[in-house]
Amino acid sequence: MATNEIRKEYTNGELTIVWKPGKCIHAGVCVKTLPKVYDPNGKPWIQPENASTAALKSQIEACPSGALSYYMNT
Repeated sequence: MATNEIRKEYTNGELTIVWKPGKCIHAGVCVKTLPKVYDPNGKPWIQPENASTAALKSQIEACPSGALSYYMNT
């Protein structure tokens, strides 16, 4: 699988964050906005349980590259 096809998912139970590393331009908006969720040195580096679903949606919608998206788990 090529780098631009990799897709990783992280969920807080209500919402699932989809990260496509091949699209990421490392602008750092996610880390600056929600540092308790996005920790480049953490394993896993995205921990969606550390913010509200509303905060996650707002931050994801501000991602400049489109590398982050989400879907609701219904």
